[in-house]
Amino acid sequence: MAVLELYTAYNRVWIADPQHVWRSAEITRDFRPGDSALELRLESGSVSLYPVDPSNPKLPPLRNPDILVGENDLTALSYLHEPAVLHNLRVRFEESRIIYTYCGIILVAVNPYKQLHIYGDAIIHAYSGQNMGDMDPHIFAVAEEAYKQMARNHRNQSIIVSGESGAGKTVSARYAMRYFAVVSKSGSTTRVEDKVLASNPITEAIGNAKTTRNDNSSRFGKYTEISFDKRYRIIGANMRTYLLEKSRVVFQAGNERNYHIFYQLCSCANLPEFKGLRLLSADKFRYTGLSGDITIEGIDDRKDMEETRRTFSLLGLKDDFQLAVFKVLAAILHLGNVEIRESGGDKSSIARDDPHLAVLCQLLGLSAEDLAHWLCHRRIVLVAETVVKPEPKKRAVNARDALAKQIYAHLFDCVIGRINAALKVPGKQHAFIGVLDIYGFETFDINSFEQFCINYANEKLQQQFNLHVFKLEQEEYMKEDIPWTLIDFYDNQPVIDLIEAKMGILDLLDEECLFPQGSDQSWLQKLSSYLEVSPLFEKPRLSNEAFVIQHFADKVEYQCRGFLEKNRDTLYEELVEVIRVSKSPLLASFFQEEEDQNSANVRGFKVRPARPGMKPANKQLRASVGDKFSRSLSLLMETLNATTPHYVRCIKPNDEKLPFEYDSRRVVQQLRACGVLETIRISAQSYPSRWTYIEFYSRYSILMSQQEGDLGNKKVTCMNVLKRLIQDPNQYKFGRTKIFFRAGQVAYLEKLRLDRLRGACVTIQKRFRGWSQRRKYLRMRQAAIILQDYVRGKRTIRKSVSAATLKRAWASVVIQRHWRGYRMRQVYQLVLIASVTIQAFTRGWMARRRYKKMVEEQKALVLQKYARAWLARRRFQTMRRLVLNVQLSYRVQQLRKKLEEQNKENRGLMERLTSEANARSQSVDRVQGLEVQLEKVTNLKASVEARERKAKEDASLQVVQLQKEVAALQSENQSVKKKFDVSTSEAKESFDQIKMILVDEKEHEARLRKIAENNIEIQRHDHEKEVESLKEELKRLKEEKVGLQRQVEDAGQANADLQEQVVQLSKHVKLIPELNREINSLQNQRNGAERKMKQQSEQARAKMVEITRQLLSGVVQEDVLLELTPENSEKIYELEDVVKSFDDLQKATRILENHQREQRERSESEAEGLKLKVEHLQKESGQLQNLFQEKSNVNESIRQEVSRLSSENSVIPELKLQVTELQRQKHALEARVEEQSTELAEKTEELTADFQRTVKEESSQRRHLEEKVKELEELRADLQNQVDELEEENDHVKRQHLMANEVKNKLRQETSLLTAENMDLEEQLDQKNRLIKRLQNQIKSLEASQKAKRTSTPIIPKDYLGMLEYKREDEPRLIQNIILDLKPKGVVVNMMPGLPAYLLLMCVRHADYLNDDVKLKSLMHNVISAIKQVIVSHHKDFELLSFWLSNTYQLLNCLKQYSGEEEFMKQSSPRQKKNCLQNFDLSEHRQIISDLAIHIYHQFISVLERSLVPAIVPGMLEHESLQGISSMKPTGFRKRSNSVKDEEDSEAHTISSIIQQLSVLHSTMSQHGMEEGLIHQVVKQMFFLVGAVSLNNIMLRKDMCSCRKGMQIRCNISYLDEWLKERKLQSSEAIHTLKPLSQAAWLLQVNKSTDDDAKEIAEKCTELRPVQIVKILNSYTPIDDFEKRVSSSFVRKVQSLLQDRDGSTQLMLDADYRFQVTFPFRSSIQALELLQVPNSLNLTFLTRT
Repeated sequence: MAVLELYTAYNRVWIADPQHVWRSAEITRDFRPGDSALELRLESGSVSLYPVDPSNPKLPPLRNPDILVGENDLTALSYLHEPAVLHNLRVRFEESRIIYTYCGIILVAVNPYKQLHIYGDAIIHAYSGQNMGDMDPHIFAVAEEAYKQMARNHRNQSIIVSGESGAGKTVSARYAMRYFAVVSKSGSTTRVEDKVLASNPITEAIGNAKTTRNDNSSRFGKYTEISFDKRYRIIGANMRTYLLEKSRVVFQAGNERNYHIFYQLCSCANLPEFKGLRLLSADKFRYTGLSGDITIEGIDDRKDMEETRRTFSLLGLKDDFQLAVFKVLAAILHLGNVEIRESGGDKSSIARDDPHLAVLCQLLGLSAEDLAHWLCHRRIVLVAETVVKPEPKKRAVNARDALAKQIYAHLFDCVIGRINAALKVPGKQHAFIGVLDIYGFETFDINSFEQFCINYANEKLQQQFNLHVFKLEQEEYMKEDIPWTLIDFYDNQPVIDLIEAKMGILDLLDEECLFPQGSDQSWLQKLSSYLEVSPLFEKPRLSNEAFVIQHFADKVEYQCRGFLEKNRDTLYEELVEVIRVSKSPLLASFFQEEEDQNSANVRGFKVRPARPGMKPANKQLRASVGDKFSRSLSLLMETLNATTPHYVRCIKPNDEKLPFEYDSRRVVQQLRACGVLETIRISAQSYPSRWTYIEFYSRYSILMSQQEGDLGNKKVTCMNVLKRLIQDPNQYKFGRTKIFFRAGQVAYLEKLRLDRLRGACVTIQKRFRGWSQRRKYLRMRQAAIILQDYVRGKRTIRKSVSAATLKRAWASVVIQRHWRGYRMRQVYQLVLIASVTIQAFTRGWMARRRYKKMVEEQKALVLQKYARAWLARRRFQTMRRLVLNVQLSYRVQQLRKKLEEQNKENRGLMERLTSEANARSQSVDRVQGLEVQLEKVTNLKASVEARERKAKEDASLQVVQLQKEVAALQSENQSVKKKFDVSTSEAKESFDQIKMILVDEKEHEARLRKIAENNIEIQRHDHEKEVESLKEELKRLKEEKVGLQRQVEDAGQANADLQEQVVQLSKHVKLIPELNREINSLQNQRNGAERKMKQQSEQARAKMVEITRQLLSGVVQEDVLLELTPENSEKIYELEDVVKSFDDLQKATRILENHQREQRERSESEAEGLKLKVEHLQKESGQLQNLFQEKSNVNESIRQEVSRLSSENSVIPELKLQVTELQRQKHALEARVEEQSTELAEKTEELTADFQRTVKEESSQRRHLEEKVKELEELRADLQNQVDELEEENDHVKRQHLMANEVKNKLRQETSLLTAENMDLEEQLDQKNRLIKRLQNQIKSLEASQKAKRTSTPIIPKDYLGMLEYKREDEPRLIQNIILDLKPKGVVVNMMPGLPAYLLLMCVRHADYLNDDVKLKSLMHNVISAIKQVIVSHHKDFELLSFWLSNTYQLLNCLKQYSGEEEFMKQSSPRQKKNCLQNFDLSEHRQIISDLAIHIYHQFISVLERSLVPAIVPGMLEHESLQGISSMKPTGFRKRSNSVKDEEDSEAHTISSIIQQLSVLHSTMSQHGMEEGLIHQVVKQMFFLVGAVSLNNIMLRKDMCSCRKGMQIRCNISYLDEWLKERKLQSSEAIHTLKPLSQAAWLLQVNKSTDDDAKEIAEKCTELRPVQIVKILNSYTPIDDFEKRVSSSFVRKVQSLLQDRDGSTQLMLDADYRFQVTFPFRSSIQALELLQVPNSLNLTFLTRT
């Protein structure tokens, strides 16, 4: 699109203004080619015409849309020109209080003249590791980019900081070096980074001074190289200085000061260590009191001196060197006070008793006579002789000042050299980052040699900057595959040639300095003659002592006076000789001969100077200042060209040093001088606006058609849309990842977008206003029609009213009154009688209900009686089981005693082995007997298994038969349903025919019908409510029944004791006949109650007929009354009879439908009940099979025990009796199961028969409509009875459930007891077997050698005590297998949580049991050391850390629980209390383990933070979880991909990523059995991290401060809250840690305009600090033109409301803050004696004891 087409109405432009440089105006009429003027409306409201040449129109620059104003990067602006840059900086600086802005590769820093809280360590850590452009512009972002590129590209970096005096160069360079020192800690004891930072106070003291523009102005250039090793840690630094302003030592302008060090020294004159310097006040010295201003507001020179001395010591500069430096400085001050007097003529002299001369010579160790002589004389060497010539006072003063300047310059160089030596650390430099703090382009009213050198250096830097910008632009185009076109940019090589080429300004200046009689005027004449042809050189017309150079920034006029003297920088040789013989070693070293040192050439991109290098100077031909500066500048350029540069341009906003005051004229001067506008111009010539395809699609999707938006490829969609919107393809280019736009095209797209939105708003407004007007019109029209009707009616009445008409009307009214009264009395009587009848029925129903309740209570008493009896029997059985258990325990003890006696006998047998040889034959006989018994038991087992298989087959046959019966019942149910539906449809059809006949007659008597309907409706509602309540109760009971049945089924799957199950089943069988009898009696009672209700209903019907006859006796005929009898009820009557018949039919039909529906539901519920019963039978069958199997297993185990014990003791008969008893019980149980199956089958048949009878009864009842009322009452009674039956069955099921639970608990106890006893018996049998084998071996040895040998006594068996025994030599294997080689993903998954902790505890208990102090200490020490080793070697494995955190915590709790201390034993079981540690106190080891657990916890948190932090900002802030709400805006040159190699390779994190990581964390901790309180602490810490990192990024990212972004953040917080609720972690209070973030998101969304809004913000944002609230308000950025920025006045209102609030002044939250971790004690219920060691752990060397 052509640029001229953008000059349309409502667009804004910039016009020049002498005061504000540029001001805004709005176009009032579209500009067309050929117009001679552009109509504008200024901001003041006045209209102005901007003249335009029609032939060559030069229109004013367009203003960017408000949506683009305030961007972080100036290159993101659609229109790139000077007013746009100036306005964007002003908005950011004044309104948003942001001092940093990107301009392509330049960071523009505006001096705020106020201390800001944006440089803390938290800010440094926030920028560390971030990509360029991810955060708001900052000096730390530039430093991080340099550090990252150095590490990634292995290339040296440079940060070039430039600007005017007072713009903040020194502070910016200081912060950059501080950033490197913080992020790259050396880790050594030398603390190199602290020394690098400590050098700043010294260099500022000796090189900075107060000027009219800055209180701390650097009067020299400084290039600091910070060296890094291969791990990119600081190992040293080196400093190079340029062009120290030596003239300031002897002269200062008004309101300026000398170098700070002099005033610091004078402020400490009264200190003891400075008494020998003979110092005075600073205003008493000539060199420090010239301007009369010796203090700076807010600066304490005395404290600064203390800081300077401290940094001297930190750098390792000893006190002797410091004192020598201070002596030289004091001597310079005294030298300035040496008075030189005229001696007549051209002579001068110094008084010998001059006190300052004496002090000077005393401090420096000089000869006062020689110094005074040669200050006033000069030696002239001729051919034949040497002449000493006296000097006039003026030259003597100049010589004195030159000596002072030279001494200070050498002192400055010496101190810098010592600092470099202190910063140099042994080690090889791998890379470096250079920080160049150099003066920017300067132009004053009087410009001299210093300004010339400064501007010369800036010309060289600008040339290097232009080439670098050009190179980066080319690389960007090549990366995006866009054709490269040559861009015309300003080349300042001609200016550089003018200065440094042969016969240039510097060359002519050096040549003039060689002539003794050379002067400034003669040099100026040479310049005019040689450089007159150059267009860049001019000579002022009105001045003969100045010349003008056209620099890249501006024209500068230089005064030539003093150029030669400053360039020569001469000092008389005689004075140098006097200094060389000084007794002060420091001063004498200043003027010693120095050897030239050739610096090594550095490879890189070079800017070749036009002037050849100078040859080394000798004594006769000393190098000039200009030549030295040119050579050092060339060396600097070589260094910079060999590095990757980063640019920081410091801007001074005003000359008055007022905070946040913006002077556009001063700023635009500096922008022109520092190259910012040149960067803008280069960018504007090509494609300055660059959007990614995603950003473009999100922003301009509103301009897309439906077909374009439906395409899946967003890149293709963007291309199609752009081709349609912008016809000229030269106005944009498509890259690989971005779209490049020419200047103005983004503004054009914004205009189209705004037009589309404006059109949509207009359409909505149009539709709404039309609808509103139409509604208003219709209301007025309706009101007019009503008024017309009323008026016309009045007119008609007036015309038709007469006296006769009034009388007739009055008479008709009287007649109507009496007739209506009569009719109402008749109706009242009828209603009264009906009400009395209804009350009678109601009272009867209530009486019957009370009676029924009393009957139910009586039934309840009967049930309670039986229940209490059953409970008593159960208690008796429980006691009996306890007695049996006691008996079993006693018998086991007897067995043990017999075993002990047998052991004694065995020992006696061992003693008699030597004399009795026949023992062997006896042993053989015993073995044979055991084998015979084993065969018998094997046969018995086979017979039992055969009977079990037969029982299983019988049960399966019964299940199949029941399933067939259920299928038959289902088919019958379906046939009944079909018949029922047919009858229902026939009834409906007959009803419809009758209804059509009665409709016409019904309308005549509507009033009476309504009365009757109301009465019937009341009754119908009552019945429906009762039926609904009964249905709900029935449904609830069914659900409860199903739930209880499921519980019974679950309980039935557990192992049950066969004997107890048989007893319970027998009880149930006994109760069934009793319950059947109760049911029969209840059925009889119900039938009797139904008969009574039928009789009452017949009486009520007869009474109603009689009442009807009485009421209608005078109305209808006798034959009509006779037809109202029940015999003729099918006939249709007239008048009231018709109405009643119609109402009766309706009611009967409704009752029929309800009954049919209820009958259908009842049939379905009964069928489902049958299914459930069949399933219950199947499950019970399976349960019984399981019981059989378990019992057989028990029998098998008992058989084995009996077979083994039979060979050792005499208790085999008793065990055989027990086996026989169990087998008998098994047979009885099988018989009982068969009986139960038979009973259940019979019950199923009875239910089926009942169901069929019910169906037949219902089919017969449908034939008679007149009996529907009776059937309703019967149905209600049936439902109530069913409810009663279900309640009884529910109680029965509950009792079964309770019995099953009790049985299950008892079985568990008995199973555990029998298991333990069996294991003891097995262990004893194994010991016996081993004893037999040993005896056999001994017998063989006796037969062979016939010699008696002693044998070891057998081990006495004992119970398991929950300990693990191991040998000392097996301890390394124990540690290796349980700790070092254990992996969470391996065998641990199949183990119980905390198993390693329990195993270690069992080993500790065994060591305590043996009272082995050495073994216990060794074990505890090795355990702690091994855990530490695992944590150190796997410090990044979060699963392993979680596993050992859980086990360490569990081990700590176990040590507390078994310590024997009362506070930890409250919840322990008696067995656990018995197993406490007896001999040792492990409280010290518990403390060590607690500290170890805390260390593991913090390491665990650190690993989680490292994995979670990369996903927080993309997931919480950048990801758009709310679809359709986009907050994307252009980011300019500083794209997020600028610092990374390929953005597409990076993983896109979302809020789902964060939730997924949290879910993995929670599941891992839960799998490892971590205690719930500890999980809560970890989750709370992670949520705090999410909130802190997110809020810190909001503070540092202006693009995140928008209303839409606040919506996205609050949505993401809600997702996290839902995750907490799903995981049941609300009690962890983790969501409270997100309150600051939530309030920040709310602050972004709330209105921010009125005083009430300010009060609301102050009241609700309680978790945010005042500085954070102000920062968010200042950074708030509208996304659309319809949003408004936050005004400065509103921000000030909020600040005033927050003044009294106490809070930290830190902007950032401490993301590294850790909540205090606590380990609450939790008692363990695990029984150690029952714990089994898995074989997969390879711990076979452990023995359970």
